[in-house]
Amino acid sequence: MAQKPRVDVALTLLEGQAEPSRAELAEATAQLTPGIWFTAALTAPADGRQPDVVWDLTGASPYEGQVAKGRAAVYYANPKFGLSRPFIFSDGFSYGPSDLPGLFAHFNQEYEEGKPGFLDQLLRRGIDVILLGFEERHTHIQANAEVAISAILRAIEERKSDTPLTVGGVSMGGIVTRYALAKLESQQVDHQTATYLSYDSPHNGAWIPLILQQMAYFFEDFTPAGPDGAKQADLIRSPAAQQLLWAWVENSKYKGPVAARSSELRDDFLRDFQSIGNFPQRPLKLGVANGRGDGVGLPLPTGEVAFDWQALIASATARFQPDKGEKQKIGGMHLGLEVRRSTTTEVPALDNAPGGTMGTFGLVADALKAKIADDYRSGAFVPAVSAVALDYDPAKWDVDLKAPVPTPDSGKSHLDDYALDTDNNEHGHISGALIDWIVERITP
Repeated sequence: MAQKPRVDVALTLLEGQAEPSRAELAEATAQLTPGIWFTAALTAPADGRQPDVVWDLTGASPYEGQVAKGRAAVYYANPKFGLSRPFIFSDGFSYGPSDLPGLFAHFNQEYEEGKPGFLDQLLRRGIDVILLGFEERHTHIQANAEVAISAILRAIEERKSDTPLTVGGVSMGGIVTRYALAKLESQQVDHQTATYLSYDSPHNGAWIPLILQQMAYFFEDFTPAGPDGAKQADLIRSPAAQQLLWAWVENSKYKGPVAARSSELRDDFLRDFQSIGNFPQRPLKLGVANGRGDGVGLPLPTGEVAFDWQALIASATARFQPDKGEKQKIGGMHLGLEVRRSTTTEVPALDNAPGGTMGTFGLVADALKAKIADDYRSGAFVPAVSAVALDYDPAKWDVDLKAPVPTPDSGKSHLDDYALDTDNNEHGHISGALIDWIVERITP
């Protein structure tokens, strides 16, 4: 029987050394950066533009007793006419509340000299932009999907035409709105949406290296919380992270499966999606990926050391994920006398897969004040095969990450049409090739 993806941790004690004093521990951890790791919100400096109206939103119904809240910034194409051609676009994965002015600035930044930004192009073509944000981006996706449902129903109510909606989002926002539309269909509610759009959304899951997840848990025990009281691993342990990440660990000592059954939240989430049809069926389903489609991934050496931090009584070594195999080294860490060394079995080499990237190795190296080469800072976050929703098992990931992505007319995706980037760019990157493709398909 084939082994399932798993992680193992070996714990050993350093021999012949005395237990470090409080002063030595304080000196070793003084350089660690407090606050949450892996936050990479898609924002840019706000340009001062104000929305025409702001909607305060409450989830249409509670999820597990929680009523989520959010807010939508509405920009009218023609304020005189009000809401006419709604485009609802949802914020994605990060910690805490959405920054809607920053999100507008990010998606409206200039990507070609002399050409308006994405959102300006939509507004000039008569499309009203509704940016949807959440009070807690890190909570259950099903809870924030109820906020998206409220936004959809309000847009239908306030719309002064019979033009159908376009609904979607970036990153997790594409998953939130996908769930919202599918749930409305399962309840036989008319969402009046003609087009669904996802922007580098992890339809089959996202990836944060397991060794870096372990470090977040390990070092938060020795580091003060950030100004908001949040600690290093708070985003990793959040409901949204558990639901989105293909491989997840619950603490730095965890041994066992890392995909199916590693988190009940992800298992329940995948079952919930199946129960409502997995994808909405009525809209035209479009998607774009920030990764390449020709199978060419990142030039990261599989299994090699990404960074190696050594202090007087502490250390942290991170390796790029090896490609499957049994008990492959991924790194280790120690502080004081206890040393932890981690291995994985049958976990694919996801760090160098084609896809939208995140500077995960660089973020952790910076937090530890460790040296890292510039071309080692980023690894894959949303593999291209996930962003274009290829039809494979989101729990088993029985897919060749390095094979060229099949064309949309192959019938191998849950999406009707999709586009891939010209390179493996940062997750949420504003790519001219992608933006032009989207504008051509969603504007009259």
